[in-house]
Amino acid sequence: MKILVVEDEPSISNFIKKGLEENGFEVSQAFDGEMGLKLAGRDDFELIILDLILPGINGLEFCQKLRSQIQVHTPVLMLTALSTTDDIVTGLDAGADDYLGKPFKFKELLARIRALTRRKGSTLVNVNRLKVADLEVDLDKKFVTRSGKEIRLTPKEFFLLEYLVRNKNRVVSRLDILENVWDIQFDLSTNVVDVYMNYLRNKVDKPFEDKLIQTVVGMGYIVKD
Repeated sequence: MKILVVEDEPSISNFIKKGLEENGFEVSQAFDGEMGLKLAGRDDFELIILDLILPGINGLEFCQKLRSQIQVHTPVLMLTALSTTDDIVTGLDAGADDYLGKPFKFKELLARIRALTRRKGSTLVNVNRLKVADLEVDLDKKFVTRSGKEIRLTPKEFFLLEYLVRNKNRVVSRLDILENVWDIQFDLSTNVVDVYMNYLRNKVDKPFEDKLIQTVVGMGYIVKD
């Protein structure tokens, strides 16, 4: 599960990141509202932990822009030392889904995260669907479409595409792919990645004008919007 932490205090942000990673979460960090919005708009996070007091764009503005401008409906857990009833109502009205006052116990943070993800699973649509440009990957049905046309993939091709799309706009190396798709560590002599990347490109890119899967020479591969 991928979580975005938007918190301008490095010590607090790193504390949250460390604790979440120890509990099996994948965590990205932003230290101001503007960077947080950029990350939230281009990645598929399942939860955003958001500080209210931020430089530049504060937490309330962040929520409003997240919901109204970039149309992201990822659950938001707002953190703040301002925890009066009026503060809570204002945050929820801006688009937050829950509110946790500072200081907090990490166990309570985990409990709020579990509650929000349970609620998300029952109320939000398309939470198990990844999208990049006109390509959509349905993780539940193991179904892929591009420009509305079905693309039939083998299981291994599907998992390779899923890994690339989950890491869209980020270069992944052949070793990253081997470890995460094939569970092969440090066997750089195999050409299985190149073979399957060619299979995938023939199905996902070749029939279309825009090419999503790109090679970064000497570094690996990247899927770009």
